[in-house]
Amino acid sequence: MRLPVTPTTTLWRELRDRVRRRYRAGRVVVAIDGLDGAGKTVFADGLAEVFAETGDAVFRASIDGFHRPRAERYVRGRQSPEGFYRDSYDYATFRRVLIDPFRDGAQTAGTTGFQLAAFDVGRDAPVESQWVTAPRDALLVVDGIFLHRHELRDLWDASVWLEVPFETAYARMALRDGSDPDPDAPSNARYRQGQEIYLREARPRGAASVIVDNSDLGRPRIVGRG
Repeated sequence: MRLPVTPTTTLWRELRDRVRRRYRAGRVVVAIDGLDGAGKTVFADGLAEVFAETGDAVFRASIDGFHRPRAERYVRGRQSPEGFYRDSYDYATFRRVLIDPFRDGAQTAGTTGFQLAAFDVGRDAPVESQWVTAPRDALLVVDGIFLHRHELRDLWDASVWLEVPFETAYARMALRDGSDPDPDAPSNARYRQGQEIYLREARPRGAASVIVDNSDLGRPRIVGRG
């Protein structure tokens, strides 16, 4: 089924075509990064759909399926911005059960299995292992925060940074989660300051293949290219 033509789907198709001009075949991994509330999940879902329009085998994953257990996430304290940035995700497992086997499948005729999620943060427990396989030519779209950390950058064939002001992002999260819409509210300090550590250390805008202004969800626009 083809998505209707809108400013958003037009941009998704432009990004799809950009990736396909560079990678005609094989296994391709695309990352969608941005602040909490930037619109990453919807953007990644839509990008996956327009890849599927052209017959690509497309798989979706989120870094949120690879959280660490609560005890590890809060080892620096429940309010620690440093802990939010450094301890939220299990990147070793992410690579071991998803990225590495997904890549390996290009050489093994699609017989290598991979997992699209490993941990349920709500239950604070691992998920039951569900191994999937893909054809030799396949695309994986991953969304999540902190995806341009230095130790992750080599995982992506292409990446997008969704540019959204903190004020817009927190207003969206307030509607979605019932949180305080003020980015400077004490209840948001762990997350706001953790994101600021990321922006200072990783400089994701400079690392991304493409920067998209996603402030207006109905009219995203490319504002920079890495």
